Amino acid sequence: MGRHQIPEFNELGATVVRGLFTPDEVNMIRLGIEKNLASPGPMFKIASQPDDPGRFVEDFCNWNRIDEFRTIAFESRAADVAQQLMGGSSVRLFHDHLLVKEPGTQQETPWHQDQPYYNVDGDLNCSMWAPVDPVALESTLEFNAGSHKKGWLIPRTFMDNQAKWFPEGAMSEIPKIEADRNAFEILGWDLQPGDAVFFHMLTIHHSYGVPGPNRRRAFSLRFLGDDMVHAPRDWITSPNFDGLNLEIPAGAPMEHDLFPLLREASRSTSE
Repeated sequence: MGRHQIPEFNELGATVVRGLFTPDEVNMIRLGIEKNLASPGPMFKIASQPDDPGRFVEDFCNWNRIDEFRTIAFESRAADVAQQLMGGSSVRLFHDHLLVKEPGTQQETPWHQDQPYYNVDGDLNCSMWAPVDPVALESTLEFNAGSHKKGWLIPRTFMDNQAKWFPEGAMSEIPKIEADRNAFEILGWDLQPGDAVFFHMLTIHHSYGVPGPNRRRAFSLRFLGDDMVHAPRDWITSPNFDGLNLEIPAGAPMEHDLFPLLREASRSTSE
């Protein structure tokens, strides 16, 4: 990891790490994805419209049943990079996330922040998103640079843009970036298998569909740092950890078997 990437992550809210995963690790992730698709977990969902000529599917929290996902989470360099980017000493796994857009998928992922959909609060966090297929700029994740410093913006449903969890006007809106893209600093990178992007959970981001004949299979890991605590919500989170409020008090660290500790200070590595 280059020296510029920590300040880039801190200032812009996102950075790319080229060649994070070895070819063997990419193949491992690819195998895990195909296992996941063949045997979906209980949180599996179709995230595209029925008339979409492609298909967008997601699944969550499969590291404890798919060995390949567990190995990547525990043994790859991803947690080491997360430790350096977040600062602090510890890295805890929040969850894994599968995202697959099949060829021709038109469903866009709208501009949004992730943290309002999660049941955690705090500033030391990051997400890793890694494709196992080449991703062109037209289909990559894009980020609104510096938007992680704006605090919460009102979360809306992805499919029908409804403000289900807060009254209209209760907080600022996600800016209408697509209406005038030139007015915003937008980050995005073409990616090859082995590359990964890291971003803060409050960084506004989105992606378009996947035109043409290629799949866009991606695997994501969400990491929690030292100050992240449980924040039970009045709404269903994504993913939803039903009953967790009975096991972890509000405001308490996420010390639970569901969220294993991946790194401590003594295991930090220099890149």
